[in-house]
Order: sequence, then C-alpha cells, then structure tokens
Amino acid sequence: MPPKAAEAKKDDKKADAKDSKDAKGAKPKGKAKGPKGGDVVQPKMAGWKPSDLPDDEESAGTNRRDRKNKYAAKLKKLLHQYKNCLVCKIDFVGSNQMQQVRLALRGKGEMIMGKNTVIRKIVREEASSNPKLNALLPLIQGNVGFCFTNDSLTELRTLMQQNRVPAPARSGTWAPEDVFIPAGPTGLDPGQTAFFQALNIATKIARGSIEIINQVHLIKKGERVNSSHVGLLGKLDLKPFTYGVIVTHAYENGASYEAKVLDWSMDDIFGKWIKGVRYVAALSLAAGHPTIASIAHSVVNGFRKLVAISLETEYTFEQSKLFKEMVANPDAFKSEEAAEAEPEAEAEAEAEAEEEPEESDADIGGGALFGDD
Repeated sequence: MPPKAAEAKKDDKKADAKDSKDAKGAKPKGKAKGPKGGDVVQPKMAGWKPSDLPDDEESAGTNRRDRKNKYAAKLKKLLHQYKNCLVCKIDFVGSNQMQQVRLALRGKGEMIMGKNTVIRKIVREEASSNPKLNALLPLIQGNVGFCFTNDSLTELRTLMQQNRVPAPARSGTWAPEDVFIPAGPTGLDPGQTAFFQALNIATKIARGSIEIINQVHLIKKGERVNSSHVGLLGKLDLKPFTYGVIVTHAYENGASYEAKVLDWSMDDIFGKWIKGVRYVAALSLAAGHPTIASIAHSVVNGFRKLVAISLETEYTFEQSKLFKEMVANPDAFKSEEAAEAEPEAEAEAEAEAEEEPEESDADIGGGALFGDD
C-alpha cells in the first residue's frame, strides 16, 4: 500500500474511532478494586440499553457529535466558498490575541482551527470531487490553522502578522530571533555577580548595582533557549520575543507555495520568468532542438551566417545590400553627431600635443658637481 494511502486510512480510522467513542459516551478506564485489592464483581443488568445512561453522559456524547458535525459542515462550506487560503502556524498565541486577529479579519477572511486528523478526513472527502484540494494535505502538520479568502493574499497576510505580543523566553523553545543584552546598569544588587560570572558576562559594580560592561549576544536565532537564559532575562525583566500568527504557506486555486513568494513584486516575477526562458533557450540551442524560446535566436543566427557568406562572395540578396554598402563606404553611414564630434576630438588632441613641452638634452643640468655654472 502506498504511504499516502496508508496515512489516509490511518487518519480515517482515528477519526471514526473518536466519533464512535463520543457516540457511546465515556468508558471506564479500568476495573474497580475492592478493599483488599481484588476486583469487584459488577452485577449484570438485564435488558440494559444505551438510553439507560444518565442524562448528562448521554448529552455529553451527543454534544460532541453535534459539534463535530457542525465543524465538518463549516469546513466543507469554506472549501467550496473560497478558492484561496493561508496556512498559519499558531504557536504561543493566546485566546485573546486570536480574538484580536479574528476582529481584524472580519469582512475580509475567515479563520478556522481544528484537529489535524479531522481536517485531513474532510479534505480527502472533498478532494474526491475537487482534486485541487489535494495540495492542502501535505500542509496539515503541527499546530496549524487556515484563513480562507477571495481577496488579496498579501493584504490578508499583513493584517494577520501585524498583531504580535511581546512574551518572555521559555526554556526548551527555539529562539525566533537574536537576543542582545545592552550594556549599562541592570538595577541588580552586587550579591548577584556570581550569576553573571557563570554566564561569562563581564560586569562591574557602579553606584551600588551591577553594570554590564559590553553588549552581550545572549541567544542566537534558531538556538534552543535554556534555563540560564530564562533566569537572566527574568532578572533583567526583559521580554525578547514577540509571538503571533505566522503564515507559512499560501494556497491559491489548486497551487500551494511558500508565503515568502507573496513578498515578490511583479518585476521580481517577470525577472525570474525571463531567467527561466533564457535557460530553456540556451538548452535548446545547445541540444539542437528548436523550441518557442529558441526559435528567435535560431533565425538570427541563420541570418548572420547568410550575411557573412554574402560579404565574402559576390552573391547579394535584398537584406545583405545594406551591409555590403557599409563595408564598402563606412564614412557614408556615420551619424551626424559622430561627424561633428570627430573634428572636435582632433582639435583637442592637437591642443594637448602643443601644450606638452619638448624635452631636450640641453635642459638636463648637472649642477656644480658636473662643472655647470
């Protein structure tokens, strides 16, 4: 079985198992133990039905099932209603911050979160009728969310990433950016100098407090934050990182690409397209296989060879007459500006030659040492 098919089957089984568990209600995790450690024998209930469950347990399973059905219907509606979406990474983002993002997107896009197994199952079901949705499946990994829209993806991405909140460093996380501690007073008492010495940070005591002598590059981008970093930043009351919604990929009518492509201008896109056309033309010319990209170069190269043959022989055709006349009488084809510039250039050259003094052997004097007066 192919890996993608096995993964799809596994996700479907997980989602079905969760649905069946919600429908049956909560199950006991283990057998009850008696006072001496033995199992308590539960009396069998004749004629027991699932409807005999307490109202709260039965309603809990029904509510979960209803919520999942509503979520599936909502996601299917968004997949049909919108052609574009942004795939977002939601790490260390609080509920209040998410609410602010949703308010900023109101009327321009709709954001949805959910469990990855459920999302994959729904996307696969919808992909059977719309194969373009298969491009979304590799992107459903980790703590992700989707923001659907039919407007400009660049403007929507800017709105989402504007809302960032400063946060303290957390031990075990990866630093999203470099962290520098500026030189100057820290406000800490001299009794905590041992903490700075353990981190190899040069300090001095000034006016009754610890002062950092030079700026310190504490954490590099992509480096794991440890407890020492967290302790020092906490003592200095610094919140070096900012967290918010990060757009990782964009999906546009069946095509998925990285979000950094949204930063490109039309000139950048045109330049990359021209570069690709040149590569295709060069490959076609080298292989001798004509293509649309190389046909213009092939025609020009052929014309050059015909003109060269015409110049070397007496054979002349309509397009080569001009080139033969240029070789026979080049002065007749000089432009007016070039003709006017030539006398000026000759006059300047003559003036420079007159200004340079002529050297003679008589001017070389040896002084009194060689008997000169």
